[in-house]
Amino acid sequence: MAESTRLVDLIQLRIDEFLSEQSEQLATIADELTELTDVARGFLAGGKRFRALFCYWGWQSAAGVTSGFDPLLSDEASADLDAVVMAATALELFHAAALVHDDIMDNSDTRRGAPAAHRLFERHHTADGWAGSPTAFGESAALLLGDLLLGWSDELFDRGTSMLSDRAAGVAGRAEFIRMRTEVTAGQYLDILEENSWATYPESTALARAHRVIVYKSAKYSIEAPLTIGAALGGASLAQLASLRSFGLPLGVAYQLRDDLLGVFGDPEVTGKPAGDDLREGKRTVLIALARTRLPASSRNLMDELLGDPGLDSQQVDMIRTALRDCGAIEEVEKIIEHNVGLAVAALKDAPIAPSARAQLLQLADTVTRRSA
Repeated sequence: MAESTRLVDLIQLRIDEFLSEQSEQLATIADELTELTDVARGFLAGGKRFRALFCYWGWQSAAGVTSGFDPLLSDEASADLDAVVMAATALELFHAAALVHDDIMDNSDTRRGAPAAHRLFERHHTADGWAGSPTAFGESAALLLGDLLLGWSDELFDRGTSMLSDRAAGVAGRAEFIRMRTEVTAGQYLDILEENSWATYPESTALARAHRVIVYKSAKYSIEAPLTIGAALGGASLAQLASLRSFGLPLGVAYQLRDDLLGVFGDPEVTGKPAGDDLREGKRTVLIALARTRLPASSRNLMDELLGDPGLDSQQVDMIRTALRDCGAIEEVEKIIEHNVGLAVAALKDAPIAPSARAQLLQLADTVTRRSA
């Protein structure tokens, strides 16, 4: 996928340029502030850029032509192309902000095989022998970095929309961006609420609550919203937006279900996260909800006791993994993934979008749901 490779390279270039610009501005306030952009730069290096890719192909779905021409592979400059690349870059900054905040809330040590942002700041505090708590400093500094990244994502998005030839499309894209920002924050709250309050709700509602977290914390934010943001920037019709939502939401659910499986069974060398990290964080996922309906009471009670214990050792993690396998919960999640992928693919079949975009979206659907990291 030469187009995807070209887009990923462009996104990284825009990120590097923007962070250099921000670093210079922060240095005029105090030299110490460049530490913020240094950490941000490391945090934003690499990555799969799925949100940027879905944003771009959402734009192409509405603005693309039937000949298969792709402006990413053309030498001709386009203000609208620059605008959508800027908006896609803004999504990557927003995603980085969400990850920084998420790692603080989950007390995670690593992200993509490297120290989480709050751990980096904590190490800096310790190495330089500062007064006070290294942990408190690390969390506070990372929280502020996440806030900066959120503000910067807004700034970049507005830069992009100001470049569009169709100003109404910019307004529509901004509305989709705002919707995404509200929904993912709500989803994040529902996630931590579920981790803490699950035992106070009727057992019969557990699966529905876990699914609700998936929809708002991940499915809409990871795939549906980037698609509709890009499409709106391309002047999408209501029919095009509806088709992309019908594709993006079930695909987003499948994407997160795959992520949930990787969070328990993924190879740490590939995922960049410790084995069974989601178990230590006490994530009340669809996988866990399904398992609790299938396990005998003694096994269910033991799993409830172990989930959320940050000190889980490898033997205890393997015990939970075995229970999840033996009760058939993994097979059921795989079936749900395939069902949702089928719904997504069917939604694209007669969707009124550019054929070149349809082909690329189908490839992406396969990539995001069959990944190992």
